[in-house]
Amino acid sequence: MSHLDLSLVIPLFNEEESLAELHAWIDRVCTAQGLRYEVLFINDGSTDSSWKVIQGLAAQHSEVRGIRFRRNHGKSAALYVGFQAAQGDVVITMDADLQDSPDEIPDLVRMIREEGFDLVSGWKKKRYDPLSKTLPTKLFNWAARKMSGIYLHDFNCGLKAYRLEVAQAVEVQGEMHRYVPVLAKMQGFTRIGEKVVEHRARPYGVTKFGLNRFTNGLLDLVTLSMVSRFRRRPMHFFGTWGLVMFFFSGVALSVLGGLKLARLWSGPRPGLIADDPWFYIFLTAMILGTQLFVTGLLAELVVRSGRRRPEYGIAEELNRPHADSSAR
Repeated sequence: MSHLDLSLVIPLFNEEESLAELHAWIDRVCTAQGLRYEVLFINDGSTDSSWKVIQGLAAQHSEVRGIRFRRNHGKSAALYVGFQAAQGDVVITMDADLQDSPDEIPDLVRMIREEGFDLVSGWKKKRYDPLSKTLPTKLFNWAARKMSGIYLHDFNCGLKAYRLEVAQAVEVQGEMHRYVPVLAKMQGFTRIGEKVVEHRARPYGVTKFGLNRFTNGLLDLVTLSMVSRFRRRPMHFFGTWGLVMFFFSGVALSVLGGLKLARLWSGPRPGLIADDPWFYIFLTAMILGTQLFVTGLLAELVVRSGRRRPEYGIAEELNRPHADSSAR
């Protein structure tokens, strides 16, 4: 495989009807623009005939590559594996359901190559999704803007463009695919742009959005907020709160004990300090403070010892380039 201008990473789950049409559309656009490209279909454990369709496309078209997971890992895992396998100077992600238009590809490539953006996120200004999907998306976008300081309208848009270096630097896990711009900023890639893109109604199948994705996305937002602030210094968070709780509860216990002694000297026996319910409240606070401090210490040890990148069980890969084909 010669030097590539573009890699299209397309995660999918049960999208057999749209794949051939999507590839043909991508081929028309890229051929007209003279772009040397590859299409990576990441089959995330589909239970329909999606993999058979990908096998057929890969057999007929050398630019088509396929990666099949043994089971469903989620969109973030599919993007991560696709990013690591990509060969093109520019990486574009899009959904496989034909709701993203390949006609946006030339402008996205231009914004990365000529305008110098590290990442360009699509903005589906006019959406055709059901209300059950648009309302959670608005909530996530608002929260992500406030937390990250990145003022994008549509973090969750699947149509994005990256420089290859950016795509391979981010580690997308859980439901973090919607927060890739935030992950990129955490890695030091700050030239993040936005482009209004066409959102098309889904022609086949049904949406994969469900309540579990809403819950997981909310939890991942909390995780991302914590990681973005304290990933390099977890002791600053856990240790600070642990010391504060331990100190104030220790002082409170000392005051409580002093009052008991003062009553003992000045009058009748006041009873045991353990009879006072505040004793147990302050003692519990001291224990929690100690646990927080130890948690921060262990987290520091984990951060400093390093960690491996995530691995996913890949069952099969089509049209994988030779080891020397990725040389620049």
